[in-house]
Amino acid sequence: MRCRTDLTAIAPADQPPMKPEQLEIEKLRREVAKLKAERDILKKAAAYFAREAI
Repeated sequence: MRCRTDLTAIAPADQPPMKPEQLEIEKLRREVAKLKAERDILKKAAAYFAREAI
């Protein structure tokens, strides 16, 4: 996945290169989205196993 995230940070030819701060913000936004998805999966798994234990 590291290669894919690096490729998405490349600016189109008609735009100036992104500043390091912008790249960091973009990277952090992707990471937040991934962590939210993981959290949602874990919530569902916890609810599933909690129902099964009753």
